[in-house]
Amino acid sequence: MKNTLYIEGMKHFIAASIATALLAVPAYAQEEPPSLMERGAQLFFEGLMQEMAPALDEVATLMEEAGPALEDFVTKMGPKLREVLEEVDDWSVYAAPEVLENGDILIRRKPSAPEVQPDKPILPDEPQIDL
Repeated sequence: MKNTLYIEGMKHFIAASIATALLAVPAYAQEEPPSLMERGAQLFFEGLMQEMAPALDEVATLMEEAGPALEDFVTKMGPKLREVLEEVDDWSVYAAPEVLENGDILIRRKPSAPEVQPDKPILPDEPQIDL
């Protein structure tokens, strides 16, 4: 429901933006007929609005169907994903995630990525006991 309102609001926002752009002509244009450039731009934006209407309707339908599942996912996974995002400084050093047969998701570092220098030592500074 919330997503549908968002999509509907976006439709109105886009339509209002295009209408504002078309109406924002100088005052002298009211006395003279629109130039070919102005008329061409107007026809272009009208055609664009007509072409985008079905796509926006499809997005609205998709959001109605997928919205509850996405909202549930974000509620459950959001805090953990936020932690992961805070840990990674540069996502460009990672390859695209791959889903393994068992369902695990693996995100590998690219072979060309520079070596990571850990903030903390991996092993404690305590003396080691030789056996």
